[in-house]
Amino acid sequence: MVQRAFWYFPEVFELKVQTPPEWADYALRDFNTFVLDHAACERKASAVGMSFVVRYPDRTEMIEPMIQFAREELEHFHQVYRLIEARGLKLGPDEPDAYVNILMQAVRTGREERFLDRLLVSCVIEARGAERLILVAEKIEDPEIQRFYHRLARAEGHHKNFFLRIAEQYFSMEVIRTRLEELLELEKEAILSVPYRHALH
Repeated sequence: MVQRAFWYFPEVFELKVQTPPEWADYALRDFNTFVLDHAACERKASAVGMSFVVRYPDRTEMIEPMIQFAREELEHFHQVYRLIEARGLKLGPDEPDAYVNILMQAVRTGREERFLDRLLVSCVIEARGAERLILVAEKIEDPEIQRFYHRLARAEGHHKNFFLRIAEQYFSMEVIRTRLEELLELEKEAILSVPYRHALH
């Protein structure tokens, strides 16, 4: 294991392509559907955090921060659920997410390779989610819901580098950068290939 204290990955890390503003116009055309999908994304993110704890209990340095991440994402789910309840909606079954599936198919099978890839795939998904929540917050007209999404966008922005900080505990910067670059290129292809939905991805 590479022994270093947690630190934020340099802010030069950026997605390869930005979401056009018109995406938010389309996504919010059916806000009820969007908010149900958003809740599912927050719940899945919390589950991802706990899956790392369950699958890699020997990686003791990451257990506490990963639990904190999972709790924060669960709280976000709870907050979005309150919005769902206030709008008279009900949670439904998960919908397929072609974007996430493309990224997950790239995860390698070796124990160390899989660990790194799952961290970096989670990283780029969080980065895209944070970027899109900002666009959503800027487009929503209801002042109360707009403030809510601004708060969520800021909170999710902190997750952009979270998984990179975990990876940096266990892998060299060269290994991380090389694989991250490959996955960012794949993420670009994935986000451009999927049609717009009333959903976060």
